[in-house]
Amino acid sequence: MEDNFEEENTNQKGHQRWYDKDPLLKEALELLRLSAPSERKEAQDYILKLQEEVAADVIERIYEMVTQYQGKGNRWYDNDPVMLRAIEILRNADPKTQRIAALKILQSLEQKKEI
Repeated sequence: MEDNFEEENTNQKGHQRWYDKDPLLKEALELLRLSAPSERKEAQDYILKLQEEVAADVIERIYEMVTQYQGKGNRWYDNDPVMLRAIEILRNADPKTQRIAALKILQSLEQKKEI
């Protein structure tokens, strides 16, 4: 059964992404990826607020990664430096914080679709 879970949670190239391990987080980030840039703003702002909960050394690594990947990566958020920073903060947050953020992202995106 675990093999099926891993098969279902891989990207097109067959690699498991860090957020594929949690179905809620995966759904939130997939919906965020498919949303219009204007719909991403509120979720992005919320995620950036998480940096208060992430240690300073992690923040430093995130800035290095943003510099390294900005405009060069293959991920949907690599070309947007603010979104790249937000997603990296989320990736480095503890699992409980990631799930709370995922719920907030889903709620935010649902509200945008109802308008």
